[in-house]
Amino acid sequence: AEMRELERRVEQQRTPVFPIDLRKRLPLEGVWRRWRALAMWGRSDVVDDFGRDPRATARWEWLFEFLYSKWFRVQASGLEHIPAKGRALLVANHAGTLPYDSAMVMHAVRRDHPARRDVRPLVEDTVFHLPFLGPIMNRIGGVRADPENAERLLLKDELVAVFPEGEKGMGKLWKDRYRLQRFGRGGFVKLALRTGAPIIPVAVVGAEEAAPMLGKVTWFAKNIGIPWIPVTPTFPWLGPAGLLPLPSKWFVQFGAPLDLGNAGPAAAEDRLFVNRIADQIRTQIQSMIEGLLGKRRSPLFPAFLG
Repeated sequence: AEMRELERRVEQQRTPVFPIDLRKRLPLEGVWRRWRALAMWGRSDVVDDFGRDPRATARWEWLFEFLYSKWFRVQASGLEHIPAKGRALLVANHAGTLPYDSAMVMHAVRRDHPARRDVRPLVEDTVFHLPFLGPIMNRIGGVRADPENAERLLLKDELVAVFPEGEKGMGKLWKDRYRLQRFGRGGFVKLALRTGAPIIPVAVVGAEEAAPMLGKVTWFAKNIGIPWIPVTPTFPWLGPAGLLPLPSKWFVQFGAPLDLGNAGPAAAEDRLFVNRIADQIRTQIQSMIEGLLGKRRSPLFPAFLG
């Protein structure tokens, strides 16, 4: 009891990192609950084990089609490498303040692949727990990034998209655009080995220009429970409207699959093998990105005119 009382007194005298702790001063939890409730409006009774709602997918289809065909004018290639059925692991580069890239990868396969397959992207906690956006991503097929979730999906013969750069990719500054960050510890390779899923490298070009990150604020962001606040040409200067993406020209390329079936599940414990395959995939995606950058026709505004 004495120790708890001492801890209470120390806490009262503690000087906060930021003079105003917004989590205590502002009713953010109540606001976020209302946003989450709004995002769950119209939920159907048919959802899968991970929360995907076919009705929500259909409701937001118009927005994804507009972004895909009109705003970003996405050119997708290599879709023939995605199997018509069965499991596969799509491994892509990551960029942008919001997960427009994962949404466009999903839409490309659902729209342009002959089998019209659904892709289940793994979503980082930073996005998954955001009010409104997190529930929407979940309802249209996004799944919280977790090895167990990914393995369960693959064992059900789903297409799973992973972004090994994670938050490092989303928080990449403009000066580092299209330079792939470290691919973690090769978790996606272990996943492919344990499930027998082929790895399909995916290169996305255009997302960096859609939300160019000029800087980021961390000291203020931590007070509202997020790792950083982006500084772009439009945000925070235009308020929430500044989070809307710029109309950059996008390319999405799906590479030839790498089948690790001969290695077997036991190879997942071989750190050297896992790291070698992860580096191989990273190098391949970097090469694909550079090839797509060379396709841009306009010398003056290549990112926007294609």
